[in-house]
Parts: sequence; C-alpha cells; structure tokens
Amino acid sequence: MTILKILNSFILGVLLLGGVAGCAENAKRESTGEYLDDVVLTTKVKATFLGDSRLKVRDINVETYKGTVQLSGFVDTQQESDRAVQLSRTIKGVKAVNNSLIIK
Repeated sequence: MTILKILNSFILGVLLLGGVAGCAENAKRESTGEYLDDVVLTTKVKATFLGDSRLKVRDINVETYKGTVQLSGFVDTQQESDRAVQLSRTIKGVKAVNNSLIIK
C-alpha cells in the first residue's frame, strides 16, 4: 500500500511540474501574465485613440506582443500616423511602437 501512495505522489508531482512548466515563458510565446499585460496595453492605447478627435480609430488596428505595440490600418495623413505613434508611446508599459499604418 505504501508503494502505491509513493507512486501516486510521484505521478501527481510530475503532472503538477508539467503544468507549471507549460505556463512558463519562452522566446516564441508569452506567459499568461505577459499576455494579460499586453491586453491591458492594447486597451489603453485604443482608449487613448478614442479620446483624440484627430484620429479615425475604426481604421487603426492595435496589437501588442511583449510590450511592443503594432499599429496597422489606414489613416488619411502622415500627421495622423505620427499622432497615433506619439499617443501610443505615452502609455506606461509600452516598450516600442511598430508603425505599419498606410496613408490613403
């Protein structure tokens, strides 16, 4: 009976260790915490855009990966593109901004 308890404890430990390792960060994937941080950053950037009357928010897509904000979509002028980048950089936690906005 004690061998069975030891074996069950060992198997449970291995499964728990595997579960924890599955949540760890690696070079190609985000950890759960990083993903949530990026969701918050994306939301903050979009909210900042909504508060700016000079931007047409519906034409700008925002994605964030490990603190780097990716802007894509369409704007009417270079000034709108520059404004979107400038506003994105003001958000605390944004490490970099990649501008892929296309001027119509």
